[in-house]
Amino acid sequence: MLESLSNGLEKITRKQGDLASFLIYPLLIIVVYEVFMRYVFNAPTTWGFEATAFIYGLHYMFGLSYTDVHDGHVKVDIFTALAPEKIQVFIRILTNLVMFLPVMICMTLLSMKFAYVSFTGLEVNPTSWAPPIWPLKSLMALCFFFLLLQGIANLLKDINALKK
Repeated sequence: MLESLSNGLEKITRKQGDLASFLIYPLLIIVVYEVFMRYVFNAPTTWGFEATAFIYGLHYMFGLSYTDVHDGHVKVDIFTALAPEKIQVFIRILTNLVMFLPVMICMTLLSMKFAYVSFTGLEVNPTSWAPPIWPLKSLMALCFFFLLLQGIANLLKDINALKK
């Protein structure tokens, strides 16, 4: 049961990561357009820099959980690398329960509150372009939620490995 639940959560993470990877295309188009306008016509846009920062930020945030599902985050395992596998799994469970999950629960809840306040006020960015910022803050909360789900999937996978 733990394995199927973990696999289901990882499937969600993989799917959102695959979809979020397509954000690179509008980012590329906007950067090329902005460079072309700036250096060919000497007419930079008012929105190009901000749009690229928003899209890259979303690409980065959605990539957090996707990187985690592929075990791509940097780890400092100099103390545990030589330990037996069961001890490594136990330490992963312990650090997940003591550090990762509490921090990610707080980050998810606080970012949801942050997004809610932004949404209710229909917040816009205080620049000359003034795009609505509340959708980005809502997506940021969703990204933290995906990372939390992936942390739960990792925990379930480790508990299952410890049982075997």
